[in-house]
Amino acid sequence: MDSFDREKAWAIVCEYVQSDSLRKHVRAVEIAMRSYAQKLGQPVDLWGVVGLLHDFDYERWPDPPSHPLEGEKILRARGYPQEVTYAIKSHADYLPDCPRLTPLHKALYACDELCGFVMACALVRPEGIRGMSASSVKKKMKSKGFAKNVSREDMLRGAEDFGVEFTEHVQFVIDSLTPYAEELGIDKGIADKNESV
Repeated sequence: MDSFDREKAWAIVCEYVQSDSLRKHVRAVEIAMRSYAQKLGQPVDLWGVVGLLHDFDYERWPDPPSHPLEGEKILRARGYPQEVTYAIKSHADYLPDCPRLTPLHKALYACDELCGFVMACALVRPEGIRGMSASSVKKKMKSKGFAKNVSREDMLRGAEDFGVEFTEHVQFVIDSLTPYAEELGIDKGIADKNESV
């Protein structure tokens, strides 16, 4: 099988993930990963598939270390190479035998939490992600009650480990996701959508 076939990876996501928000999250991480791969001259399909599959097992096995170890078993059984499964395992801080060693591993960790936070920020803006700046995201990070399950420390550490300046990293992710705003449901804020119902 082609380990980096995007449609096969998306079929696995659809098989295991029923939550629309989780599907949008993994899609956002895929988009950010593909953008970084293009920027850095890395294998775009590999990076994209890793981003797309990184949380496909989370809905069924949310507790560590079942996530991502249950997912690893499924992916191995379906012929995915260690290059993919190790990269996915490396985004879990609680697996000490899977340190982040390569740009692929570091990019996944740097993009994962940040994509979730950027999308949360977009949902509370009337215009969604369009025109959003890194400074507005950083301002929201100071609000402890906002998206409180997203670790600010992980976002900052992820950028540092990946070797990118944090503000530039945030803006890069915003710019990567913006063309896909409608697909990701972040083209307009929740308040706007409710008013039109």
